[in-house]
Amino acid sequence: MTSSSSEFRQENTIGAGAIGHPRQLYLLFFTEMWERFSFYGMKALLLAYMVMELGFAEEKGYAILGAYAALVYTMPVFGGMLADRLLGGQKAVLFGGILMSAGHIVLALPVGWSFYTGLALIICGNGFFKPNISTMVGGLYEDNDPRKDSAFSIFYMGINVGAALGGAACGWVAHAWSWHAGFGLAGVFMILGTVVFNAGRKSLGTVGLPPSPGRLKEKWGGLIRNDLAVYMLTLMTIPVIIALFNRHQVMDVVMLVLGVASLFYLFYEAFRMEAEGRNKLLAATFLISFSVLFWAFYEQNAGSLNLFAIRNVDMMVGGTELPALSVNNFIPPAWVIVLSSVFAWLWLWLSRRGWEPGTPVKFALSFVFVGIGFLTFFLGTEMAAAGKIPLPVFVAGYFFIICGELCISPIGLSMVTKLSPRHMVGLIMGIWFLASALGEFVSAKIGALMAVPAEVVNDAEASLPYYAGILQQIGYISIGIGAGLFLFTPLLRRWMGNIR
Repeated sequence: MTSSSSEFRQENTIGAGAIGHPRQLYLLFFTEMWERFSFYGMKALLLAYMVMELGFAEEKGYAILGAYAALVYTMPVFGGMLADRLLGGQKAVLFGGILMSAGHIVLALPVGWSFYTGLALIICGNGFFKPNISTMVGGLYEDNDPRKDSAFSIFYMGINVGAALGGAACGWVAHAWSWHAGFGLAGVFMILGTVVFNAGRKSLGTVGLPPSPGRLKEKWGGLIRNDLAVYMLTLMTIPVIIALFNRHQVMDVVMLVLGVASLFYLFYEAFRMEAEGRNKLLAATFLISFSVLFWAFYEQNAGSLNLFAIRNVDMMVGGTELPALSVNNFIPPAWVIVLSSVFAWLWLWLSRRGWEPGTPVKFALSFVFVGIGFLTFFLGTEMAAAGKIPLPVFVAGYFFIICGELCISPIGLSMVTKLSPRHMVGLIMGIWFLASALGEFVSAKIGALMAVPAEVVNDAEASLPYYAGILQQIGYISIGIGAGLFLFTPLLRRWMGNIR
């Protein structure tokens, strides 16, 4: 850590003591908030749009959703690597924001070619945006700064303010006007997030600058500047992604190859290091691998639980029927908003007393909470009247699931920045999101097990059993995984050394 970097952090810290945060955290907070408004606003509509508007069979809808989610979380591997080695985080986030803005606007066009093209632009943009804005949050702090987990919890709250507003607003606009109006609203806020970041990025100082500015101007192949070559090659991947959507079965092989290759790469890098660095990277690899299973369960909210909410949750409140898409996509981030500050305070309060659980225990708790949440949904199916579970039970299930999310997602982001070798932080952050991609892909496979035959989609009592059994199984399996992780905690603590 250079002295200039340390001085930058000290000069840009607001507040006092351990609870003050650099003001740049709030620039990244608002940038991410509006980007997540657009991302989750669009995602809230995606499966229902395919099934209810485009007329896709549910199995195909889940397959396309899985392919999209897998690709959107796989691209950060490449975006993180390119930022580490060439662009720097600031340029990567700006380029990603521009691509995602274009993608949302294309989705809003009511023409046949816009659907896959818009998704492809969002996938490419997210690859540059997502890992690098998270990495810059970590770059505002020293490795063992006790504020770091708190900062990521605050940042994560920004994600979920945007997600709550986006899911509710885009779902309501799609319900009241049209699907494409919902996609268009998402595009407006993506543009806003990009403008906010560009206006304030000079205040980031050295955080997120290119590692070697001179390399940007060097000619790739003697023909074109390196940075322009990255931008052009990225645009050239869009037809490839569109082709993958049209042959979505290929994604089974693609995701298997990417997952295995990433695992071997992490082991290869780990065993080239000295013991301390090797053990830390092995601990990160272990936790990243388990996160795949967490996201496979958690991401049902964007897939099967969207359709479950439409078909099998009683949305009547005070004589008014609430729009199910808006409700289902508002509840999870709304719980995060309520609970993020509680968890941020809790980790700091426990840390000051030496009681804060380490990262492995937090990961284990995340599975236990998610399991309880799904068992709560299952309990709701046992209480259902005319095939509809009570809305308060649905809300309560998400309470436990979000407690689980807050034990893994912001903690995982922080874990990557603490355990990764400094020259590989962006790349390993990308692999963290690749684990999310694999989880999302598996999530779609699990969701497909709950596909409801076309002849009973409008019959709540007939459709309910297709969900109940799988919800119960997810609950039991997740709790079992959490219990297993507790057993590995002593080993992981030894590997992590002085890192919590």
